[in-house]
Amino acid sequence: MKKIDFGKSGIKVPSIAVGCMRISNMSEHEVDAFVDTALENGANFFDHADIYGRGNSEIVFSKALAKRRREDFIIQTKCGIVSGKMFDFSYEHIVESVNGSLKRLGTDYIDVLLLHRPDTLMEPEEVARAFDELKASGKVRHFGVSNQNPYQMALLQKYLDMPICANQLQFSIMHAPMIQSGINVNMYNDSAVNRDGGVLDYCRLNDITIQSWSPMQYGFFEGCFVDNEKFPELNLVLERLAEKYAASKTTIAIAWILRHPANMQAVTGTTNLTRLAECIKATDITITREEWYEIYKAAGNILP
Repeated sequence: MKKIDFGKSGIKVPSIAVGCMRISNMSEHEVDAFVDTALENGANFFDHADIYGRGNSEIVFSKALAKRRREDFIIQTKCGIVSGKMFDFSYEHIVESVNGSLKRLGTDYIDVLLLHRPDTLMEPEEVARAFDELKASGKVRHFGVSNQNPYQMALLQKYLDMPICANQLQFSIMHAPMIQSGINVNMYNDSAVNRDGGVLDYCRLNDITIQSWSPMQYGFFEGCFVDNEKFPELNLVLERLAEKYAASKTTIAIAWILRHPANMQAVTGTTNLTRLAECIKATDITITREEWYEIYKAAGNILP
């Protein structure tokens, strides 16, 4: 398993993070097999959020965790979304959310805590107070954000005594605005629109690990693009490269993300054990520059 630096944390993490959003309705036996498949393939970084399965994803995961050594796991969770109501980065909500996750996961500490969606009412001093307390108590070791632009991160970092280690952003072959705007600089086309404030380059300049969520999806949870009749040209290219590398199209799609020199961490979303193993296998494949651009263009993108 390829490992990367996790921001400025000083730790190394697998370049694949195992997403646990969809495990809430799995049986204990199924979760055991899910966890074993990940661990056996070197993927020991598990991504949670307090809202996944309304908390049940963390609960079912705790049963698998209790049977294994805690030190063999890197556990990340997220907070800040009050489902259907608001986003909340208040001191009280962050601390309460972490305590809830710790209880549901059955652990004394969380390796990484991310703020889930930007809260426009954020008071960075309050976030800093919560982070300081959680770190001092040993409840959380490292911190990051999700879906934030450079100025939002810079504002928060101004008040923090610890580095923002990660930013979890939607990114895939079929959702690549952070790539498109950089390729189409100063052009009169829609792809030139900078929708994220240059977040890709900001994260690279500041040693913040980009975690790509929904790496197999198009749109906003509209479905998987692999073997989807809506994307025939892309799937033909993926199929040809899959044959070349003796891999699956899923593996090639993840390898496309990992090929970027930003050293991103791809967050899987599948509970299918075969597809999970296929995602992890992507760490063993380095596609060429020409192949990377061929996939990019097959997704409907243009080179100016």
